[in-house]
Amino acid sequence: MKISKSFNRFSYVLIVFLSMLFTFTACEEDEVLEPEREVALNLEYAHMTVGNDLVLTPLFGNIQSPMAEYKWEVSDSTVIEISSVAKNYAATIKAIGEGTATATIKTLDGSEQASTTIETNLIRETEVRLPESITAYTQSTVTITPDFNLVDIPTRNYTWSASPENIISFETNPETYEVVIQGLTTGTTELTISSEDGGIVGTTTVTVEDENDGILKVLAIGNSFSEDAIEYYLYGLANAAGEEIVIGNLYIGGAELALHAQNATDNSDNYSYRKINLQGNKTTTSDVSIATALADENWDYISFQQTSSKSGQYETFTEPLLSLYEYVAQNVDNPHTKYLLHQTWAYAQNSTHSGFVNYDNDQITMYEAIVDAYSQAEDLITAYSIVPSGTAIQNARTSYLGDNFNRDGYHLNEIGRYTAASTWFEILFNESVVDNSYMPDGFVPIDLEIAQHAAHEAVQTPDMVTELTEYQSAGGTGVITKNVYIDFAASSNSTGWNGMTSHIEGSTIPNLKYEDNEFTGIEMMITSRFNGQNTSGETDTSTDFNMPADVSGKSYFGNSKREWSGRLIEKGVIKLSGFEGDSSYEFCFFGSRTATDNRETKYTVIGEDTNSAVLNTASNTDQLACVQGVKPNSDGEIIIEVSAGPNNDNSYGFFYINAMRIAPE
Repeated sequence: MKISKSFNRFSYVLIVFLSMLFTFTACEEDEVLEPEREVALNLEYAHMTVGNDLVLTPLFGNIQSPMAEYKWEVSDSTVIEISSVAKNYAATIKAIGEGTATATIKTLDGSEQASTTIETNLIRETEVRLPESITAYTQSTVTITPDFNLVDIPTRNYTWSASPENIISFETNPETYEVVIQGLTTGTTELTISSEDGGIVGTTTVTVEDENDGILKVLAIGNSFSEDAIEYYLYGLANAAGEEIVIGNLYIGGAELALHAQNATDNSDNYSYRKINLQGNKTTTSDVSIATALADENWDYISFQQTSSKSGQYETFTEPLLSLYEYVAQNVDNPHTKYLLHQTWAYAQNSTHSGFVNYDNDQITMYEAIVDAYSQAEDLITAYSIVPSGTAIQNARTSYLGDNFNRDGYHLNEIGRYTAASTWFEILFNESVVDNSYMPDGFVPIDLEIAQHAAHEAVQTPDMVTELTEYQSAGGTGVITKNVYIDFAASSNSTGWNGMTSHIEGSTIPNLKYEDNEFTGIEMMITSRFNGQNTSGETDTSTDFNMPADVSGKSYFGNSKREWSGRLIEKGVIKLSGFEGDSSYEFCFFGSRTATDNRETKYTVIGEDTNSAVLNTASNTDQLACVQGVKPNSDGEIIIEVSAGPNNDNSYGFFYINAMRIAPE
């Protein structure tokens, strides 16, 4: 009995031990061994466009990070490539060529694998567009860039051909198929671009003109408005862009279309023929006829325009424009001359021009009438384009410069002339004027940006105003910390000077600048007009203003004793506004008019206090009148009154202001 009990206890312990050993071994094997599974991919088939990416993600059942190692392979590396592989073996596939290929993930020993079939294709152009016709020249080149739809770079291979072959030669860009054409002889040829598979063909007619040296030649039949637009800054803009140009202007002041048409019929030689040659030199020849000017050059462009006061009255275009156009077309030597209509601009809102009444003395009414009239007139003739100078000026007026593009209410001042010339540049050369590097002396960079953008937007949208929202302010603190110089002349753009370019009330300099072109934040306005401008001041002066002749020789004048040109102007009044703080300033004035009598002028400066100084302006070359200790009033304003002094013995009481300086004390 005793032996049996011991045996049973031993047997029980042995059985328990063996059971625990088996259980431990089984658990250990469960933790180490991974059950067999087949790897799979999230896609069995995919379609891709060449250039695009696709992510393929392997599936390992519930296991996120399998212990086996895998690798990726592609069957055709010219069709797809693997650009990256993530930690979980997800692969980014990039389509690089057209075709079919497989992307495969497999274990290193190859025992498990999964594949995705990927088909790729290119986006192909389906047509090519060319200009309907172009003009090439025997001594210059012209470039055509074919327009392939759907793509920037064509996928097919193309060849150019010409028939007949001896009219032109050409060179082709092998990537874009842009073609540079050189005229060999006068004539016409069909230029064709064809794909190698024959599926796409484009054709244009190329006409080669003789005696053209690549110099653009433009002639205006106009008046002072064409003078403003093309005689001052168009050559400089073209030259800065590397373009060669010859400019002609057949000028009669105030001439309307009816007069030009009559002059053509009568072959009248009463034009002033202004011509700017290839070197930018200007000559003026009197007593020239339209026929003589037409024969002077092989003109590429000839423009017509109506006189400004009638530019918004379509009925004034109908007969004279058609008559003038027919005469010119019959007498011009170049059968490929293009004809332009120069759209003039609306007057300044403060204009006193008698023709402003045609538009209820309202600028917008006048502008809209001009746009409508020129749009209708374009259908009267075979016009290449309207030059939208009027829209460009109206665009520019939406900037911080405001309604300050005229020198007398209707003719353009310097920034106005630059704006109109920029518009002509875009029309003539078919390229944007924005960022053109031409900056004449005395201009401010921001103002040139405004002019260029105003012109560009006008060419893009010629029949409506585009607001220049990015040019609403030029800055400034309202405290003058350096010398500020102002001159008074209808046409002024001297370096370092602020030009007040109109003498009538409402004329402004919206933001006075220092000599270094930084802005002060101070506005200057004429609140009571002067009679006009005088150009007989002394040009050789010796003051610390260091004035150029264009400043000292020109002035605004008034007449306090009796009428001159139908007006009695007892004083001209200027208001400066926008001052901040209570800083004190010195105001100095220069006046000059060649004369022998006493033309004493009184300059009264009104701010917190009122003070004045006098100066005999007769033949003055070296004297200034200065007022010190001037503080702005509580509204941040300073008023300047210019009038005859007590010793002025001129019978009209003429008084003058040529220049002034504001200096911090």
